[in-house]
Amino acid sequence: MMKSGSSPQRIRLFQNDLLERFTLISPIVFAVTWAVFLAIAIRASWGVASFLPSVALVAAGLLIWSLFEYAMHRFIFHLKLRSKFGQWLIFLTHGNHHVVPGDGMRNIMPPIVSVTISCGVWALLYAAFGPAGSVIFLGFGIGYVVYDSVHYACHQFPMRAPVLRQLRKHHIRHHYAKQEGNFAITAIFWDRVFGTEVPTKKR
Repeated sequence: MMKSGSSPQRIRLFQNDLLERFTLISPIVFAVTWAVFLAIAIRASWGVASFLPSVALVAAGLLIWSLFEYAMHRFIFHLKLRSKFGQWLIFLTHGNHHVVPGDGMRNIMPPIVSVTISCGVWALLYAAFGPAGSVIFLGFGIGYVVYDSVHYACHQFPMRAPVLRQLRKHHIRHHYAKQEGNFAITAIFWDRVFGTEVPTKKR
């Protein structure tokens, strides 16, 4: 059952304090967790292929991530479920972020979710491509870190540089103009490709 937390800027998702802590993550914990995890991926990828093939495999992983990011946000985070449990699950995973988008401890996916999903993706890639799957996963993991870093920055920083400002405007329109659009966070061209871009007033 959802309760208001002690802070007016945060929604309490669990009565149990331990479970509640698992829903929160600071940028420092995020940085340390993923520095270690990507270091493991680099070690597993080392020597699998020569330089240019490795670059191509990492690029493939980045492409896979960009599509995964779009599909996850569009088809999972905004899934419309009728059951009370389903609605609670969607609220737990993403809906609470739309209610309090400025909560800096919930602008990044908790490691219990991100690392678990990433391990599953890594296993699938390894099963499909052998050791080369680890190199592809390295690109996937880098894509995820960029995604969550950009997402955090969109809600916490002004982002005045032209490219970053465009990314922020794109995501903020998802929150405050039309939630059923602008699903991409980093590879925002996918919204135009799939027809889900929220147009600006100029357009």
